[in-house]
Amino acid sequence: MKKFDKLNFITAGMPLRTGNGTYPDAFDILKEMKLDGMELEFVHGVRMKEEHREYVKTMSNDFAITAHGPFYINLNSREPEKIDASVQRIIDTASVAFQAGAFSITYHAAFYMGQDKQTVFNQVKAQTKRITDILDKEKTEVWVRPETTGKGTQWGDLDEIINLSKEFENVLPCIDFSHLHARTNGEINSYNEFCSIFEKLGKELGSYALENFHGHLAGIEYTAKGEKNHLNLENSDMNYKDLLKAMKKFEIKGALVCESPNIEDDCKLLKDYYLSL
Repeated sequence: MKKFDKLNFITAGMPLRTGNGTYPDAFDILKEMKLDGMELEFVHGVRMKEEHREYVKTMSNDFAITAHGPFYINLNSREPEKIDASVQRIIDTASVAFQAGAFSITYHAAFYMGQDKQTVFNQVKAQTKRITDILDKEKTEVWVRPETTGKGTQWGDLDEIINLSKEFENVLPCIDFSHLHARTNGEINSYNEFCSIFEKLGKELGSYALENFHGHLAGIEYTAKGEKNHLNLENSDMNYKDLLKAMKKFEIKGALVCESPNIEDDCKLLKDYYLSL
């Protein structure tokens, strides 16, 4: 697994300035803006031409690469064929991402479907074992990271993701701070709360969870039911400055993915503020 000596600020997909351009154009823009990498967005299906995988892999020496799996994943579906398809989508995401030089993948793992938390945890754990067994067998070396989710109907609060990570060597959390903020209807948005997340990760999973970090951040609109949609940071109440102060304090290394609608501009905003601390 790749080791990082810093926190990398990366875009969720190609920068918007790429337009209809190619991966070389996208990386030229990242370089020009002094940004640190890109999350490959497989949210509508795992599709990436072989030559694109090969090109991105050559860039992974200088940039941090992650990948986001398809939205159509539910490891707790009532229909077994949908569970099997979800497992396969995660395996496909990991496989293609690994070929493209990514160090980590993330996805929204499951919905509660009206079931109690322990039942759903056991189901997600069983399916995660299927996934990690196959990835081990195929020697696909990427971190597998279920993401903290933004709605109470979705499996994936902080404790659930941490507890799942304890069960597998190659599973770690992807902490989406905007989702945690929306999920708690406006809480988890202060310096002390952000510090408590990092303290918990370090205490329960070990320092490598802070040194191989993968997180998401954007402005976010939410209701009592949780996440509604992403916003640009300055149009939201997301306290990104205190989050970055906490990340600096805990010397977080790895990747923070900017998912704001204006992708690269907020990514630049985050990096510039972080470097000013």
